[in-house]
Amino acid sequence: MIPTEIKVHKKSATLELIYDDADHTLSAEYLRVFSPSAEVRGHNPDQAILQHGKRRVTFKEIEPQGNYAIKLVFSDGHDTGIYTWPYLKELGDNFESNWASYLERLEKEGKSREPQFIAVGR
Repeated sequence: MIPTEIKVHKKSATLELIYDDADHTLSAEYLRVFSPSAEVRGHNPDQAILQHGKRRVTFKEIEPQGNYAIKLVFSDGHDTGIYTWPYLKELGDNFESNWASYLERLEKEGKSREPQFIAVGR
């Protein structure tokens, strides 16, 4: 299902997708950790890499990909995910269960949503 409207909210780093039957507001963090790219998902489920430290990620650019998708460019440099309309709808429809599973995996693996900064002395 193709959204009838897409709004980028830069201040809150969210993408609002408006459909005839529903609206979904998805954070840049959520979209980044669920990127459809091979870099994140691998070439099969066993190769998926848990994304962490993405709480502060934002959108740099959103580029149309023909009539079937958008490419999201994130502030952390990730730019290889092509988000098809059906995949975006699925992410919106399944947000609660996806997010709960993601938070469980982070906890299980001892990872954080917060970015890890390294202090550099002079």
